[in-house]
Amino acid sequence: MSRFRVFVTDFIHPPLVHEERILGDLADVTALQACGESELGDRLDDADAIMLYHFITLSAKTIDRLRHCKLIVRCGVGIDNVDLAAARARGIPVANVPDYGSEEVADSAIGMLLTLARGIHYANSRLQRGAGPWTYEQVAPLQRLRGRIFGIVGVGRIGIATALRAKALGMRVLYFDPFAPEGTDKALGIEHAEHLEDLLSVADVVSMHCPRTPETHHLLNDETIARMKKGSYLINTARGAVVDVYAVLRAIESGHLAGAGIDVLETEPPAANDPLIAAWRNPEHPAHDRIIINPHSAFYSEQGLDDMRIKGSQNCRRALTGQRIRNVVNGMQ
Repeated sequence: MSRFRVFVTDFIHPPLVHEERILGDLADVTALQACGESELGDRLDDADAIMLYHFITLSAKTIDRLRHCKLIVRCGVGIDNVDLAAARARGIPVANVPDYGSEEVADSAIGMLLTLARGIHYANSRLQRGAGPWTYEQVAPLQRLRGRIFGIVGVGRIGIATALRAKALGMRVLYFDPFAPEGTDKALGIEHAEHLEDLLSVADVVSMHCPRTPETHHLLNDETIARMKKGSYLINTARGAVVDVYAVLRAIESGHLAGAGIDVLETEPPAANDPLIAAWRNPEHPAHDRIIINPHSAFYSEQGLDDMRIKGSQNCRRALTGQRIRNVVNGMQ
């Protein structure tokens, strides 16, 4: 009997320790290390299972070439880089790994909150280049976090983990999520906003934890950011496209937003001449002191990275051995 073929398309480099330990007795596992879909060519055509990360997209063009693929597993939460309908039309289940980094992303969101709202980033940035006096007055007026409103857009696993951490700081947590089950507020001891505008108008911090969908594309834009409280903070550890970062930049320039923490961008890595990046790197621009940019790293810990690889490999094994596949997201189960 011939061995199965499993391909890891991107992000992960050899040695494939976890993948080969879990799949090595029945499949050959190959890391393609692609940085774009065009690099794949015909290399996936004979795949029995595909492990996909976030560096590339699998479009209908690539999916239509798959001859006998039994599973595409997105080794992460977001599924916007897979054409789900095309996979469903070909009878290929698509699954994700929704629980690998909930703690890490929540910790990162709270870390950005503290770094921004306590003036830590602002003071450090200015003192480092000799731009500010050696006194707390350069970050004044800061407000105590207890009792302030922490607004969450999306209360899935990560949103809930973030809400619990914000509660532990003594903050009042308010969420908007039209898809959350009734009673989520009561179960978690937080508050529900019926409309996004209701949250934006009162929140001192807005933290994004929703998926990227057509409905959430640029959910925060010039118009919606203008509805946020003057002097509030914005944090995005979700997907780059749910926030228009150039609207964020304009709100920083005008003084409407006090700061922003951005872990994800629509294009990663950004172009060297990207206006946001240029402003953020310019010590004379307010973005330099008021915006934190990270390289899509909120998910990362060694344990979280292991979870992505292990759980993705285990799901491939289920598909190859005819067992029930977990976390299918394109209606194939």
